[in-house]
Amino acid sequence: MKPLDGIRILDFSRVLAGPFSTQILAELGAEVVKIERPGGGDESRVFEPRLPGGESAYFFALNRGKRSVTINLKSEEGRAAARELAAGADVVVENFLPGEMARHGLDYASLSGVNPRLVYVSNTGFGQTGPYRDRKGYDTIFQALSGVMNLTGHPDGPPAKVGLPFADLTSGLYIAIAILTGLVGRATSGRGAHIDLSMMDVQTSLLSISAARLFALDEDPQRVGTEHPGRVPSAAFQCRDGRWLHLSGSDQHWAPVCRALGLDALIDDPRMINNAARVAHREEVMGELRAAFAQHERAAIAEALREAGVPAGEVNSVREILSDPHIAAREMIGHFDHPVEGRFPALRNPLRFDGFDDPEIGVPPLLGADNDAILGHTGVAAQ
Repeated sequence: MKPLDGIRILDFSRVLAGPFSTQILAELGAEVVKIERPGGGDESRVFEPRLPGGESAYFFALNRGKRSVTINLKSEEGRAAARELAAGADVVVENFLPGEMARHGLDYASLSGVNPRLVYVSNTGFGQTGPYRDRKGYDTIFQALSGVMNLTGHPDGPPAKVGLPFADLTSGLYIAIAILTGLVGRATSGRGAHIDLSMMDVQTSLLSISAARLFALDEDPQRVGTEHPGRVPSAAFQCRDGRWLHLSGSDQHWAPVCRALGLDALIDDPRMINNAARVAHREEVMGELRAAFAQHERAAIAEALREAGVPAGEVNSVREILSDPHIAAREMIGHFDHPVEGRFPALRNPLRFDGFDDPEIGVPPLLGADNDAILGHTGVAAQ
């Protein structure tokens, strides 16, 4: 048994945040019915990279374990079919602009009248209220507006986006949190809820520590590269072989770091005796460390630091981490067998249970693959 067995989710979302969240829940046992446009479906079905059979690896990464039906929401017949499906669902997820679902008679007010236990998540860029509610938004727009882009990169360089679609992925996690919270609340109250989830709100909430610096010090945090604004040493250092090693050290790590690097004379240097002193003399400390790391091969100094109890991690490429023996031992990479593309690798859901069956990697659905099974009783065609 999986923890979400018996939960049915009707998923009107497209592209990334919503599909990422419902894929997580699908592989935890929920039945996710993906509602797609006839003819083309979710636009990410044609996103790069494309596979030999024409399918999209982008779509594969976000839509495993779901069922697909095609419904034309511009037709009354299609809207009626969608309402019928929602009447029997536990959850609805949608990411249309505010008001769009109401125009189809598929908003929470309409659907909760026939299904008062429905948990309904509206995931929009800017929320159901506020002066930006009607704006369209994309991952990098939220990274820019929220301050995340301004915090990312090196001090002497321009702003940079995070290397992954940070706003979409973190919003997807919050959609999953919203759904699960709504279901737990329903179990207590007996009724569902409408959850207004703004991606802009999510990004603002993640500022956390940066906001704390502003609130406490009236300091507008700026880019610091791989360094930590309040802790030294915490940064990536280039080693003799040109490779990078990231060190995250607190006061208890300072003496072991110095010994491993042959900098014993710095252990009791009053400019570096504790974190506050090292932060105040950041450039001197970092200069000494950069010069010392440049004398060591990465593998050797990484091992020496870890043996001394210092948190240190190699700066890996995607290929390197997906080939890492620990990732292999944790079985984080599996596969699925697709009817068009054949066997294809996939990253596993990271949750492991004692008491429930673990998540299994699902297969991304072909467009409209479940029309007959799910829509057959309604008489709605795929067109």
